[in-house]
Amino acid sequence: MNRIEKLVEKYTEHITTPWPKRGAGIQRVLFVVYNPNDELRLRAYLPEFELRTIQAGYHWLLHDLTNSFPKWLSGHRYKEKYFAQPELMDGYQHGVVEEFTEDLCEQIADTLDQADDKTVFALSGVGTLFGVSSVSTVVEKVAPKVYGRLVVFFPGQVENNNYRLLDARDGWNYLAVNITAA
Repeated sequence: MNRIEKLVEKYTEHITTPWPKRGAGIQRVLFVVYNPNDELRLRAYLPEFELRTIQAGYHWLLHDLTNSFPKWLSGHRYKEKYFAQPELMDGYQHGVVEEFTEDLCEQIADTLDQADDKTVFALSGVGTLFGVSSVSTVVEKVAPKVYGRLVVFFPGQVENNNYRLLDARDGWNYLAVNITAA
């Protein structure tokens, strides 16, 4: 059994456990943590995660963030300037990062309008946020709007509730449930 198949099995164990009727946003968040080298394999298994969710009696709603930043930037009023001088987007100058993150969270909230308390709302492609936004910020803003469960497919590491995206930078501490292949 490969690492992703182990993740599917551990996810199934978790998702088939009865959900409490009430709970804070943090109690509804689940991080499926995997090695960044397994990104393509994980994406190939997304239909299996969906199938296991449906078999457990829940709905599945997937939101892929992979192209979120390129689509957002292509519609930005200063796109020509940013393409000519990408350094203008470095860090938090001009509020570009905050603007993108706010728009992304609104987009996710619009998708969440289709969900109910029996829905697993899954986010894939979060690795593409590296350098342009923050997974922690997106999760913190979106989690309170989730009525069922929020599943974040997270390419990186978790140790003592400290999450590191793509194993490349200091992480953040978050008390979500995490599923790993280990």
